[in-house]
Amino acid sequence: MIGRRIRTAGSVFAAGLWLATANPAEAQVGAFIDSLFGHKEEPAPQPEAAPAPAPPKKAAPKKDAAKDAKASAKSAKAAEKAEHKATESKVAAVGAPAAVAPAEPADAATVLAQANAYFNGINTLTGSFMQIGADGRRIGGKLTLAKPGRLRFDYDQPSPLEVVADGTSVAVRDRKLNTQDLYFIAQTPLKFLLREKIDLARDLTVTDVANDPTGVRISLEDRATLGGTSKIQLFFDAELKTLSQWRITDPQGYITTVTLSNLQKGKSVDGSLFFINYGRAEDKAMQQQIQQSQQ
Repeated sequence: MIGRRIRTAGSVFAAGLWLATANPAEAQVGAFIDSLFGHKEEPAPQPEAAPAPAPPKKAAPKKDAAKDAKASAKSAKAAEKAEHKATESKVAAVGAPAAVAPAEPADAATVLAQANAYFNGINTLTGSFMQIGADGRRIGGKLTLAKPGRLRFDYDQPSPLEVVADGTSVAVRDRKLNTQDLYFIAQTPLKFLLREKIDLARDLTVTDVANDPTGVRISLEDRATLGGTSKIQLFFDAELKTLSQWRITDPQGYITTVTLSNLQKGKSVDGSLFFINYGRAEDKAMQQQIQQSQQ
């Protein structure tokens, strides 16, 4: 029987400590889970320390007054020449065309409407993902989504973990230990993706809509996630026909990126993929049926 553990804010921290002792693949899955629930067990990378200033050089012995005066005059003339040259460069720069910045979408409302149409046109979605944690480690897997409310991440070996949402809860299962931890789906910043009808401006706070070199980026904030405000960036192709990536910055400032590939919309999926055993009698019976059908 799968163990049942319900996670709250305190127990999420405990989960992070347990995952910190796991192997790199499990720890990387833990980093993804932490990005959903607002905690990272690893410290943020510290900026490199600035090099210490060099000690001041000792002043050279003074020369005679005539040589000093001559050197000063020469230095003043060189400084005047350099200043004149700099002024000419500034004047030339004023007349030169400015560097072209990436174009902003002409109408952010139109872009948001297109993004909403993309999400609302999805009933099921399958594909592959590559997750990049705050420490740069990568782990791939398979993604399955069925609206409303159901989502599954199957991580590649050697990770024994899988993440399943059934519309009410999110279960993090360890196939090796035969356990699962339960979270409330409302605690995750990706909950809006699972709604039957999505309105980004209504469900979240839109902070920016911009063009990236390869497509369109929509920046959002979710203030309802556990631990504080999570920042979410969604990356689409230029025509907003494909979601290529999302990036989550948790309340502590750690970033987890998930890149998507080989996405297929409308593909038939098995509903039992999203089953969560809560330990009830009916759940145990359903678990047996699923296991028998898989034999």
